[in-house]
Amino acid sequence: MEHPVGQPAYVLHSRAYKETSALVDLFTAQGRVRAVLRRARGKGGSQVRPFVLLEVELRGRGELKNVNRLDTVGVAAWLNGDGLFSGLYLNELLMRLLPAEAPHPHLFEHYTLTLQALAAGRPLEPLLRAFEWRLLDELGYGFSLTHDIDDQPIVAEGLYRLLVDAGLQRVELAQPGLFSGIQLHALAEADWEAPGALLAGKRLMRQALAVHLGSKPLVSRELFRKR
Repeated sequence: MEHPVGQPAYVLHSRAYKETSALVDLFTAQGRVRAVLRRARGKGGSQVRPFVLLEVELRGRGELKNVNRLDTVGVAAWLNGDGLFSGLYLNELLMRLLPAEAPHPHLFEHYTLTLQALAAGRPLEPLLRAFEWRLLDELGYGFSLTHDIDDQPIVAEGLYRLLVDAGLQRVELAQPGLFSGIQLHALAEADWEAPGALLAGKRLMRQALAVHLGSKPLVSRELFRKR
């Protein structure tokens, strides 16, 4: 499919390709696209840094496009420290889970806002949980935080487990990996100040994402552990 006009994009990943080119994975409002960027390496080569809003013009009808034009738009979101690792984590999630050339304009906008918030130094955990939730929902893997799989309201005194393909199921006996109704109420309201909400949100998203990510470890998660 031809893309004769420029469109906003971010570089999710790039690697050397042939002698002076790069193979780049781009995140656009029209989806994740893989393309060849000519003269990307060596003197005078194009910059392919992540977290920089670009305008790209892509050519080609197959799965592998060609970058006809690439320009930087505005100011880059400068990330460092844990903010940088968080950005790499978002990129890895998109690389692993986002289907090629499937439009997700709202997710693209949310990604842009998340990068800006990370660059501004806002607390990481709520930003990451919100992005994970939006990604799951956009891909059709979302579930209710206010009702269980029997369409009964989540109650504060209840205990629940996540059935990834269905949603939250109330259980009667305590066991590892459960979530309290109080925790789920806090997550539903994005009340990150509530006791245990951040930890519960992290556990819930880990469980929800695990089946879709498969057994291959996330490189960005390992970088966090080594800090």
